[in-house]
Amino acid sequence: MCKQDVLPGYRHACDSAVSCRWCIYPCVLRDVSSVDMPTTVLGHRVSIPICVEATAMQRMEHPDDKTATVRGQTDLFLTCLSCDTGMKLSSWATSTIEEAAEASLVRRAEEAGYKGIFVTVDTPYLGRRRDDVRNRFKLPSHLRVANFETPDLAFSSKEGYGKDSGLAVYVTQAIDATVKWDDITWLKRMTSLPVVVKGVLTAEDAKEALKYGVDGILVSNHGARQLDGVPATIDALPEVVEDVEGKVDALALGAKAVFVGRPVLSFQMLREELHLALVLTGCRSLKQVNRSLLRRSELISRI
Repeated sequence: MCKQDVLPGYRHACDSAVSCRWCIYPCVLRDVSSVDMPTTVLGHRVSIPICVEATAMQRMEHPDDKTATVRGQTDLFLTCLSCDTGMKLSSWATSTIEEAAEASLVRRAEEAGYKGIFVTVDTPYLGRRRDDVRNRFKLPSHLRVANFETPDLAFSSKEGYGKDSGLAVYVTQAIDATVKWDDITWLKRMTSLPVVVKGVLTAEDAKEALKYGVDGILVSNHGARQLDGVPATIDALPEVVEDVEGKVDALALGAKAVFVGRPVLSFQMLREELHLALVLTGCRSLKQVNRSLLRRSELISRI
């Protein structure tokens, strides 16, 4: 059971109301005795188009942290980029004086067999998370942020956060708000691994990402916890896909795969729901999934 200061991170459902505005229309009298669900992500085959998002500080929920997640997906015969999630780098690293440390992280990712580097680009500052402030959230003293062990980044031991949470204070210290597109060029020079940017919501930023040679774009609104009033990811997706389709790997609104964070706790259910959705919409494979299966409706009957 989650503690009071941890629960809000799992409880938030910022996009759920918006997703209810999209109706999935069934198709009947199709031969769906066999359904093919594999796809490719960054050139690697995955058994279903649902991958495991990198979520921070999972050990507050489970003592085995991400290793428990890996075991869970392996038990389900699922793979996601070497049975693990993509590595996110720049959101939790700094530039300039910390470039040597960043280079070390890249090397470690390569040596550990990771298949891509995911860079979270929508967090130059942490959004205002009122539950964290209200609960005086901080990392429990027996835990640490494993990739950053210097004292000034160990926010579990600090008190006196003023009117903010320990996490917000930590992020302010850990992230360099001057990071820009040129840093993506620097990162691509550092590694032969594919580089994916996460946190793009507009066609304009998608075009910039292409210009700087990214290998993939992860459309995300960070759970709507960064900027109040942002569109839901599912609403932003068509605009981005329209501009990058055929240039970067881009189901019904054009995505190549979906990365899930908190819903990974119900991963087997997601797999079963995807299979059922394909069957009931008459799709024998992911290639048959297209926008005609969806209708957007502001007024949906609850009868």
